[in-house]
Amino acid sequence: MITLLLHLQNVEPIKLDVEDLPGLTDTVILGKNPRDRSDRELDWVEDGVTSIYMPWWRVSYVEVLPSEERESEFPLPFRTD
Repeated sequence: MITLLLHLQNVEPIKLDVEDLPGLTDTVILGKNPRDRSDRELDWVEDGVTSIYMPWWRVSYVEVLPSEERESEFPLPFRTD
């Protein structure tokens, strides 16, 4: 599972888990487990929703976050506590 940080227009960034990276011809991103940057539930998503389709026109840019095993392999140069 790949975790993406989507930067949306007029909304705080959200995290989504995806099976594969979106392709060049995709018009939407299908993501599971939508949450905010600090892994809390989103206010604008109904309770119990596990998957969302996000249209590309709402997305400014996408960050691909490292997996847990890659995070320990490459420690970040700043403190996270």
